[in-house]
Amino acid sequence: MDETGQVRRILAYALERERQGIRFFQENAGRLNHPAVQGVFEGLADEEKKHAEYIQGLLDELEGGHEAGAPPALPEGIDLFSNRAQAELLDQTVYESMVPDVTVLRMAYLIERDFAEFYAAAAGKATGRVREALERLARWEQGHEQLFKRLHDTLFEAAMEMPWGG
Repeated sequence: MDETGQVRRILAYALERERQGIRFFQENAGRLNHPAVQGVFEGLADEEKKHAEYIQGLLDELEGGHEAGAPPALPEGIDLFSNRAQAELLDQTVYESMVPDVTVLRMAYLIERDFAEFYAAAAGKATGRVREALERLARWEQGHEQLFKRLHDTLFEAAMEMPWGG
């Protein structure tokens, strides 16, 4: 397979993974018990949509020879939002209602870690602009991974301190 074909396959796979991520975050946002964590999931679904649009632009560029445009900027609000979510988690007094969220946060963390590892590995097989795009996506996903790890660990620790049996 030629390099263009390999890059096309990598990007097509990445696009499908981003779409799966969007669905995961959208579906689980409504299932979570904590409003700040719901907001994080909704915000991440929107951010993953931007990743998908960017990857689609790269695919279109490969197919039609036109420029994909500038990569989407890293959203400035995501760190502030995650800080708000963490602060509200720490201030939460009714942790019992949040215990089911631990599992979903763990899944989100693992999904983002998998994304980051995939993009980093794919970048190693690409060159030029596509390599830069994949490296950028890897960095973004690493940030998401760290966010979910912090949220999960905070909630998990609180859940483990709860008395068992009420």
